[in-house]
Amino acid sequence: MDTMRDRFIAITSQLLAEEPRLAVVLADISADGFAPARRAHPDRVINVGIREQLLVGAGAGMALTGMRPIVHTFASFLVERPFEQVKLDFGHQGVGGILVSAGGSYDWPAGGFTHMAPGDVALLDTLEGWTVHVPGHPDEAEALLRGAVDGDDRVYVRLSLQANREARPVGGSTGSTGFSVVREGRGGTVVAVGPMLDNVLAATEGLDLSVLYATTVRPFDAAGLRRAVAAGPGADVVIVEPYLAGTSTAAANEALMELPHRVLGLGVGRAELRRYGQMDEHVAAHGLDPRGLRERITGFLPA
Repeated sequence: MDTMRDRFIAITSQLLAEEPRLAVVLADISADGFAPARRAHPDRVINVGIREQLLVGAGAGMALTGMRPIVHTFASFLVERPFEQVKLDFGHQGVGGILVSAGGSYDWPAGGFTHMAPGDVALLDTLEGWTVHVPGHPDEAEALLRGAVDGDDRVYVRLSLQANREARPVGGSTGSTGFSVVREGRGGTVVAVGPMLDNVLAATEGLDLSVLYATTVRPFDAAGLRRAVAAGPGADVVIVEPYLAGTSTAAANEALMELPHRVLGLGVGRAELRRYGQMDEHVAAHGLDPRGLRERITGFLPA
């Protein structure tokens, strides 16, 4: 299976030939993959070098002219380092664009903490009007990217080397941004975000729990969550996200404010793991492997 970033490069290169207002702005990351597209469209594939503030500013400037920019680099260099430009150049100026990150929370541990971005979605939560997609498979990444290209809004697509074995249709019963029901149960609800689904399904095997799947976390599917817990007088919800633990608990609490409820947010912990190791070791260290998830889910939800 190709990676999400491989698919992103291939599909975006194709879309450049089909969409004359589409542009790609790079900061060295993935530049080799876009080399053929840059030769074909030298005025619409721009590599600014390792200048992340310029990367975002150039993309927003293109948007001001009516173009649809795709701005791409590692998550830590796309959201965290140039955050002021994201806030002002896109948000304050009221223009749209697509930020596509790679690297997830810890996809390249050898790169160290500078290349890790578990707080990217939480940081974007401080801004207005961003749609946030977290695909769990390259097919889902392609579908979400194609949908984003057609719009004019502000979109963040979070790509990762972590992936589920099978793709699922993006969106749910409430529309393109809704949660999908994967499994129904009566003992509580677990929301699995993007590449966390396979581990969540393994962790909850044999348990009487509902499992929802989310590839879009902003806007948060409040209606879908309320529908999933509607059968009972209260609600017990666990949200498993591949980034900072608790990022979506406030959104879930707001969705369930009219019900007695409890929410547990599982994800990447705040403590820096300085022995960088391998990606799977980080998954286990943060309790996001099936064993760790099962222990914490069963410890929180009623038997």
